[in-house]
Amino acid sequence: MSAPGDFGFAPQAPYPQPGYGQYPPPGQYPPPGQYPPPGQPGQYPPPGQYGQYPPGQPGQYPPAGYPLPDQYPPQGYPQPGPYPPPQQPAQGYGGPVYPPLPTPGPQPDEPQPGGWMPAPVVSNCPPGLEYLTMVDQLLIKQKVELLEAFTGFETCNKYKVQNSLGQQVYFAAEDTDCCTRQCCGPMRPFDMKIMDNAQNEVIHLNRPLACASCCFPCCLQSIEVTSPPGNVIGSVRQEWSILAPKYTVRNSSDDVILRIEGPICTWSLCGDVEFKVLSADGDVQVGKISKQWTGLVKEAFTDSDNFGITFPQDLDVKMKATLLGAVFLIDFMFFEKQGNKENDGIGMLG
Repeated sequence: MSAPGDFGFAPQAPYPQPGYGQYPPPGQYPPPGQYPPPGQPGQYPPPGQYGQYPPGQPGQYPPAGYPLPDQYPPQGYPQPGPYPPPQQPAQGYGGPVYPPLPTPGPQPDEPQPGGWMPAPVVSNCPPGLEYLTMVDQLLIKQKVELLEAFTGFETCNKYKVQNSLGQQVYFAAEDTDCCTRQCCGPMRPFDMKIMDNAQNEVIHLNRPLACASCCFPCCLQSIEVTSPPGNVIGSVRQEWSILAPKYTVRNSSDDVILRIEGPICTWSLCGDVEFKVLSADGDVQVGKISKQWTGLVKEAFTDSDNFGITFPQDLDVKMKATLLGAVFLIDFMFFEKQGNKENDGIGMLG
């Protein structure tokens, strides 16, 4: 009998042989639930997670419930979800429209308008003057006193000191007796208490009784600034002049640090009245004190004034507090009324 190779071919095996890489021998299939973990080539994910492709590295599969590719939100939405369902556009228009990104609210450390200014943490600064390290301008608003407006009876002046954001920095209140206010009028001596939001007196102003006219050059106006109360940090003194008012701003050692020069006419005729803040030699303007126009009715029937003051932000806080004292001295000398009557004149002759 002929061998199978005698005719030029050998019969093929009816089934693949084990070891060729096609089918494992019987009995080596893994039982259900023991598939290898995802991530390795040739391994299969658990049933039910085919077709889900998360953003990330290929071959990695997410936990069950990850959104399908057509459910990913546009770039800019926070990851991970849940994500708002897309709004279906009208027929004939583009793809799904996702809701706009939410507008973030103000952060806790952002300054908010109104209220009191938070106190910054500053070292080597008199207590209460930390507020002045962060500002280059202040707004001083006098409180309207109805009794004084209708009767002309002088009451204690009160002021709110605010920063450029409208946050209150200080509250100032005049401390005088009734007899002094009625008899001396705008020329009265006074003590002014300037307090912070905790009602602590941080600055004290003292104005002694003196003359303002150029006829008395040896007894001119001045104001002393102490912070904390009892510790002198500066003073403002009037210089003798015939027309434009002039002042020197001095430190605790009585050295001239700044100068102030006002206009010849201090009438508030529908405009601001500006006093220039100059360097010690008087050549460079570094700021200004302006009495702001508050409207015809308020100007005519009350002596409630608004002031603005600007200065370099890197100016010594003690000099900033002294300039604040200069505002109150200028207010009493030129803009405080007696019996709701204007007493202004030309220059220092009035």
